[in-house]
Amino acid sequence: MKIIPLASETLGVRSMAVAVKTSDCIIIVDPSIALAPKRYGLEPHKIEIERQKELWKELKVWARKADIMTISHYHFDHHDPEQPDIFKGKKMLVKHPKENINKSQIGRSSIFKTALGDLPESMEFADDRTFEFGNTTLTFSKAVPHGTNTRLGYVIQLAIDDGSTTFLHTSDVEGPSLDSQLDFILEHEPDILACDGPMTYMMYRYGLKAMESSLANLQKIITDTSIKTMMLEHHLTRDIKWREKMEPVFASGEEHGCNVTTFAGYLGKEDDLLEARRKELWGRGPKP
Repeated sequence: MKIIPLASETLGVRSMAVAVKTSDCIIIVDPSIALAPKRYGLEPHKIEIERQKELWKELKVWARKADIMTISHYHFDHHDPEQPDIFKGKKMLVKHPKENINKSQIGRSSIFKTALGDLPESMEFADDRTFEFGNTTLTFSKAVPHGTNTRLGYVIQLAIDDGSTTFLHTSDVEGPSLDSQLDFILEHEPDILACDGPMTYMMYRYGLKAMESSLANLQKIITDTSIKTMMLEHHLTRDIKWREKMEPVFASGEEHGCNVTTFAGYLGKEDDLLEARRKELWGRGPKP
């Protein structure tokens, strides 16, 4: 199995897009790339806009090769109705558009389906289902809360097993802080985990209790499974100081032989937190 992170906050955009290549197929998880419309009251800097364009080019290269596209939920950094052509001829496995979903995402899922028309080869609802493609198995979780509660709706997590390696993509669990989010990860014991870490850049909304649960659960994943690589991303890496807040997780990883890193780190690159540095990019804040 080959894991290719395509876009994320440590690569300069909002996304958790990943390509997964096995001997049977190529899968792209959540093929979309977005920018925060406002951060610190500022619009995206031209450097962010150019980075988004660059990463879309690379994502589309992989999209042409892909057999399967998965959509974990209907936020625009995980699906893009304005890029319907990338789904042409693909098998699509998507979050159910009417069950365990909030009102906003029901509307977005309808717009998405209309935009796609008959471009995909097929589309199936994936919640709590397993699909086999040769020796490659895709197992989706039940719908779990997007974050600490259901205000932002639900997401589906995905475990991909090719018989020798298991890769797990949490989507927007923002932690995981809840047992329902953690249980799927522990059940599938991934070798490689792409995890949306806690939302530390909005602690006034996230809360200390959720933060404590997230830290404990991330350490539990490391101590109770045979995980070798944990990529922390997305909501967590919108925080310029995220590393110091994850020190207990780094310590657990070092103790138990798990490489705690990011999408950028997995690719051998330095983290490039453009959104978190937006004040600096606009010349309105000091360099961190």
